[in-house]
Amino acid sequence: MNSDEEDDIVSPEKLPLYRKGQEIYDLVIRITDLIPEDNEHLMFVKSCMLDDVVQLTVKIAGAEAAELYDLKMENAAIIRKAARDLIVQQHSLQSFGFKDTEYYEMVRELVEEYRLLFIDWVAGFDKWDYVIDRWGLFNPPGVGPFDIDPDDDIPFRIASHFSGNDDFIMGPVKGLIGDRVSWSEIRFVVSHLKYLRNEKKLPWF
Repeated sequence: MNSDEEDDIVSPEKLPLYRKGQEIYDLVIRITDLIPEDNEHLMFVKSCMLDDVVQLTVKIAGAEAAELYDLKMENAAIIRKAARDLIVQQHSLQSFGFKDTEYYEMVRELVEEYRLLFIDWVAGFDKWDYVIDRWGLFNPPGVGPFDIDPDDDIPFRIASHFSGNDDFIMGPVKGLIGDRVSWSEIRFVVSHLKYLRNEKKLPWF
């Protein structure tokens, strides 16, 4: 990583989403401090709430540290689950007799603000920096678990579709690569492969 790239990196703590997560954390801490320690059930709910709320910042840092799309999305999914679980804990507090549940409405309001920031944050993930998720959960739009990896042997397989008179059979290659690559892009690759072959830089071609 060069110095220019380092200058472009934004510390997670400076992100609006992270700051909102920290705001939620501070509020949840104040609310859970009101839970009586002699109530075993409420103390269990408190531990769950603290586990959930910490994910709203920790996993942002994890996603920002990751470069690949699937790793970012994996962290984002954990954040989403934690935020949703945090919301429903209000019902658990009520069920076990917590007397100050009205304060929890502020948590719900902050989580809604967090959700809107979260949508923008996820939309900013680089969809071109990825490896194929073979489990099919966290692939960019248009990429499937059974797709050919762009880093695999596509140039080798494209070359196999050249006929003896150097004409290129476009149909089979389009089927090989799929709709993520346009005809013009295929022609560009083919032209480059022909050039390299003519320059005898492709011994396998």
